[in-house]
Amino acid sequence: MSDSVSQQIEQVVKNNDVVLFMKGTPDFPQCGFSQRVSAILNSYEIPFSAVNVLLNNDVREGIKAYSDWPTIPQLYVNAEFVGGCDIISEMHDGGELEELLAPYKK
Repeated sequence: MSDSVSQQIEQVVKNNDVVLFMKGTPDFPQCGFSQRVSAILNSYEIPFSAVNVLLNNDVREGIKAYSDWPTIPQLYVNAEFVGGCDIISEMHDGGELEELLAPYKK
């Protein structure tokens, strides 16, 4: 991953309380996993930023190296990597995600 891509990703992660790197957008997700995580976040009525990794292959591959996580979507809260679809779904089902996101509720 180039330094510029790494810096770009780091800026997005650090400058947004809740950010989802996904395929597509929250209004038009391009894969089922991205749709699932986006829907979960929307259910908490919290503002979140989304990065469509399909628009830039360097970012798509770079986010995987940045987090050392092989799949997309990826959720970051307060500049910390939380997980992908399976982890977010489990946290949602177990109530942990609601607790994590409570400070960001509208």
